[in-house]
Amino acid sequence: MRIIMMNNIKDTDAPDDIESALDEAVVVADMLPSPAELVRKSAKEKITIAIDKDSLELFKKYAKRHDAKYQTMINDVVGAYANKFLRR
Repeated sequence: MRIIMMNNIKDTDAPDDIESALDEAVVVADMLPSPAELVRKSAKEKITIAIDKDSLELFKKYAKRHDAKYQTMINDVVGAYANKFLRR
């Protein structure tokens, strides 16, 4: 085991044989949205909908806690459901 000191950072977990470590590496799928997805602007249509009071309160509390908009959260949930189960 080697200890490498750079800018006060200790790296004690570096393998002695980097090549074999890279051969054993596992590729992880990128789950982050692209920048375009983060700033997406899709056409919206205003509707009137009745939602269970308890569910709406949960969305509002969570949105307030995370400085988000509850309507956007509900829209994202409906969109995810539509994409997974209805778009075939």
